[in-house]
Amino acid sequence: VQLQASGGGLVQAGESMRLSCAASGMIFKINQMGWYRQAPGKQRELVALITSGTSSSSGRTTYADPVKGRFTISVGNAKNTVYLEMNSLKPEDTAVYFCYGDFNDPPGGEEWGQGTQVTVSS
Repeated sequence: VQLQASGGGLVQAGESMRLSCAASGMIFKINQMGWYRQAPGKQRELVALITSGTSSSSGRTTYADPVKGRFTISVGNAKNTVYLEMNSLKPEDTAVYFCYGDFNDPPGGEEWGQGTQVTVSS
């Protein structure tokens, strides 16, 4: 499975940005997809997760506290694409954002996309 992320770039504080990530390859099951981020000098941290189309609990979301109420994760109609709508961006949201997916059966795998830089200027 390959994950291809797009979006990212430079915005000013308060603006919005949308990230996309499409999964391709031999996909037999999608447990969940989501986003993590890593700021300079910090560990990679969870941003948001969503259980996906082939899961019995499809559409369940999890958000990190710093992004609750500002970020929204969703899955496209094809179920193999995940979006992250980021509103009211803050300078502390600046990081490399990584797309993540668990496509294993049973669940517990990790697939990662290439990172995409998000920079929020004050």
